[in-house]
Amino acid sequence: MLKQCEGSHAIAEAVALSRPEVVCAYPISPQTHIVEGVGELVKSGALKDCEFINVESEFAAMSVAIGSSAAGARTYTATASQGLLFMVEAIYNASGLGLPIVMTVANRALGAPINIWNDHSDSMSQRDCGWIQLFAETNQEAADLHIQAFKLGEELSLPVMVCMDGFILTHAYERVDIPEQEKVDAFLPPYSPRQVLDPTNPVSIGAMVGPEAFSEVRYLAHAKQMQAIELIPKISREFQDIFGRESGGLIRPYMLDDAETVVIALGSVLGTIKDTIDEMRADGISIGVLGITSFRPFPITAVRRALSHARRIVVLEKSFAVGIGGIVATDVRMALDGLDQRIYTVVAGLGGRNITRSSLHRVFRMAMHDQLEPLHFLDLEWSIINRELDRERATRRSGPIAENILRDVANAAKIG
Repeated sequence: MLKQCEGSHAIAEAVALSRPEVVCAYPISPQTHIVEGVGELVKSGALKDCEFINVESEFAAMSVAIGSSAAGARTYTATASQGLLFMVEAIYNASGLGLPIVMTVANRALGAPINIWNDHSDSMSQRDCGWIQLFAETNQEAADLHIQAFKLGEELSLPVMVCMDGFILTHAYERVDIPEQEKVDAFLPPYSPRQVLDPTNPVSIGAMVGPEAFSEVRYLAHAKQMQAIELIPKISREFQDIFGRESGGLIRPYMLDDAETVVIALGSVLGTIKDTIDEMRADGISIGVLGITSFRPFPITAVRRALSHARRIVVLEKSFAVGIGGIVATDVRMALDGLDQRIYTVVAGLGGRNITRSSLHRVFRMAMHDQLEPLHFLDLEWSIINRELDRERATRRSGPIAENILRDVANAAKIG
């Protein structure tokens, strides 16, 4: 059924259609509306046979999720930003124990300084934690990915993060096709755990493992992620057969067939990039875009195949690794090892900064003429950067960087 609704409410309905038995969450913007929506569905009776547990922190939310999933309940939670960091110990436990929890990460910048707006710093910080990470471009895809995530996680006995851009998607109102319960039930069978705590058949989950077996256990976690490389496209095709629309998968190519320059990105920024690509194509420029839906596991073979003909690659990232540069670009370079291609990293949109078509036009044309430095920060105000660096060189106690820059920005606005 087509609905004009907030992205968060669409996710709440998609989660409810998946028939979770335990939902545990602690509110943190911008995921709050999602769990509020699920809670309302539980309270009204629209979502039956589900226990909604109000917890005292994000760490408690993941701890409860671990317990309920280990006991055999289909389990869901959601978080963002600092909340994800507060969960970290339990996040590693969930994947290490092989528990198919589904969690929405409403992507938001990490502090300090405090910032509630969107970038991908939070989920990227957990790229090695053993969870599958799927990134949504639109609210429709976000809703679809949640339904697929339960099936994927339960088949592999692995937890899954569905990452959607905070505010840009979670708070955006657009048309979403909310599936019928009968179709979801046909796609997603009742939860049949691959491992479960059962008093009639006692087992230990989470045993101590020493050096004699720890490497083997970690390798098997990697092997499961490699199984997901095969399973994610299969589940996407099954979803398309039942619901009649393509959604999910490993990658999403757009105008790649003859593209000499290819842009790679994750999440909602793909929409703006595609609009820019359309405009450049109209000018006769051979450029395309590759959206990555599955960041973990990273689809090395699919990315290499899709980009094998391109002369240059521009990886646009909404996060970066301080002290080295691109995060996604590092994986792309691994996928393209041995190919003669130029690869540029463009860091953009940090802390919710606008990514405009005019800026994308400029940086893509610079890349096409090989005039772009290997690591480029889109629309960075170098005058502010240099002023702070000069201040630090001149005065040992130069003060907090964030506060200094805010004053500089305010003063520049007054002068302007």
